[in-house]
Amino acid sequence: MNKKWILIPSVVLLTTIGMLGAPIWKHLWHALKPQPDVVLDAATTGKTIDTLVAKLNENYIFPDKASQMETVLRQRQQEGRYEGIKDGRQLAKQLTDDMRGVVEDRHMSVGFKPGLVLPDDDGVLPPETQAQWEAQNNIAIRTIMRVMAKREVEKVERLGANIGYLKVSGFPPEFLVADKFGEAMNEVADTDGLIIDLRDNGGGGIKPVALLISYFVDERTRLNDMWDRSTGVTRQHWTEDKLAGKRYGAKKPVMILVGPGTMSAGEDFAYTMQALKRATVVGANTWGGANPARPHRIGEHFYAVIPSRQVINPITKSNWEGVGVVPDIAAAPEQALAVAQDLLQRRLNGGAALAAARP
Repeated sequence: MNKKWILIPSVVLLTTIGMLGAPIWKHLWHALKPQPDVVLDAATTGKTIDTLVAKLNENYIFPDKASQMETVLRQRQQEGRYEGIKDGRQLAKQLTDDMRGVVEDRHMSVGFKPGLVLPDDDGVLPPETQAQWEAQNNIAIRTIMRVMAKREVEKVERLGANIGYLKVSGFPPEFLVADKFGEAMNEVADTDGLIIDLRDNGGGGIKPVALLISYFVDERTRLNDMWDRSTGVTRQHWTEDKLAGKRYGAKKPVMILVGPGTMSAGEDFAYTMQALKRATVVGANTWGGANPARPHRIGEHFYAVIPSRQVINPITKSNWEGVGVVPDIAAAPEQALAVAQDLLQRRLNGGAALAAARP
């Protein structure tokens, strides 16, 4: 969920697709070697569509929508819409467009990667613990991911004497970023107000989101629930009690900057803080992808990313899928920082309370 974690093909192979445990040179070779020419034939296209339909029906969070997507794909297959497509990327894009024509789910897509070999679906699930993560990744991969994780906290500084500024570009696994979050929060702990910049946040996981929100509450707080179609179980997510840094607390004002570049887990943070009435969101509507997804192999060179879980906020009873996070105060993304700093400074100086753009 995860623009920052899909910067280069090797990162896709190492993290998103879940090719775990093999030597790093093998991942890099698959990512950087010249890609073989793949010319699609009718049999390959037909098998890819058949597998895609099966995976949608088995895994997509809304079975009725999966059935509707199957109807559309089959109809266009019968009409011969896919027969003339010989380029894999073009077919992947067309299938993605056709699925999203039924349901605009931002995390759902079909991808094409010549030579890519995905593991079985059971091996694609992300690790739940640091021990699982270490078991699935060799030391070279772990080192690269640790370095990348620390860089997701891009900037920590002060804007004037009493306003802190924290720019977070992604939410990698909590066990990789916990110390960095703690260091950042220690630096801004004594400020009177804080601006959190998520305008270029490419996403990540729900656990690191919960970890960062934990710094802005005074007691254990329920955040979002996650319903999993495969199990039918809804799992509650709460703030953490033990933190690596100082709590900012529930009283001091916080403003969050967002825009179209705020994606997935970045949206989760902004939406949840807004629902808790713990922050004022400034900027433009965000990307609009809420439903967590994972990749499935659907052919020799094709994979489908299919959402199988749904985020449900216990306060709003909904999420931000398709619409994004709607700011409390609208501003062009490039002007959001100046707007937020001015409003926050006036509030700290005893000015009028911040006005919301919507109820």
